[in-house]
Amino acid sequence: MCGPLTLIPKYITSLGVEVVTDLKEALNWCDVAMMLRIQLERQDMKFFPSLREYSMLYGLDKQLLDSLNKEIIVMHPGPINRGVEITSDVADSKQSIILDQVQNGVAIRMAVLYLLAGKIE
Repeated sequence: MCGPLTLIPKYITSLGVEVVTDLKEALNWCDVAMMLRIQLERQDMKFFPSLREYSMLYGLDKQLLDSLNKEIIVMHPGPINRGVEITSDVADSKQSIILDQVQNGVAIRMAVLYLLAGKIE
C-alpha cells in the first residue's frame, strides 16, 4: 500500500500489509496499480497540504509510468480526478483497464438488482 501516512489506516500493518510512501518504489514492486480517488467531499480536515502536492508525490503520470522497468496494469474504481491521482494520458493508455472495470461494474450491479428484484413478490 502506498500513500501519505495520514490517509493509510493506522493498524494496516498488523494485517501483514506493507506500507511505503514512495510511489515509484511501490510501482516497481507491483504488477497492477489500483489508484484510488481522493474524496475531498468526505474530509472534514485536510490530510495533506494541497491537491498539487498530493499529485506531485502520489499522482500517476505517463512520465512515471514510462520510467518503470516493466509494464504494469493501471486500475481505478472511478470516478477519476484527472490530474490528481492519475493523469488523462495514463487513464486513456493501453495499460489502463479502467473502462473495462466500469463496464463490468455496471453489468454486475444490474445482475444483482435483477436477482434481488426476482426474489421480491
